[in-house]
Amino acid sequence: MIEICDYNPAWPQEFESIRAELQGILDELALHIDHIGSTSVPGLGAKDVIDIQVTVREMVPEIVARMTADGYQFRDDISTDHLPCGEDPDPRLWAKYYFMQPPGRRRIHVHVRKQGSPNQRYPLLFRDYLRSHPNAAATVERIKRALARYHADDNVAYYAIKDPVYDLIWDAAQEWAVNTSWNLDKCRSLD
Repeated sequence: MIEICDYNPAWPQEFESIRAELQGILDELALHIDHIGSTSVPGLGAKDVIDIQVTVREMVPEIVARMTADGYQFRDDISTDHLPCGEDPDPRLWAKYYFMQPPGRRRIHVHVRKQGSPNQRYPLLFRDYLRSHPNAAATVERIKRALARYHADDNVAYYAIKDPVYDLIWDAAQEWAVNTSWNLDKCRSLD
């Protein structure tokens, strides 16, 4: 069931704890571990799930081996991200490893993506755009709450509507990135 909660100021601290654990598991394989998704945007209501992006040089099987050895649930049925309109459809650009928390632990989603790929850039730019545009963030929350109200038990409908809405914001975020000289290195200085 999809439920949107009010923003929880504990989410950033929860992320930091999980980040430290993932850094210990992945060590040199993890170039960066970033808090992404709605829980990474101060004030934004969200599902109570911490989304995390692990940036790696290459998508190697050792990542899956280390994560599963530590109890993380690998979802091999989720191997690519949503393709925004107008983006290069090459599936290699949108590939990822996707993990959920070990059984009995706090809900998290871990997205492992290759450095320099558009799907690695997307959640960081999206996050920073919403952090800098509170009206857009408030609108995202309103949309997500409406979707949860009408499609709480239908993940397919929820994402079929949410993803194209996010594509609209993606276009605005890319223009904002150009106008502000945003880049991946700059985004890490914002945290």
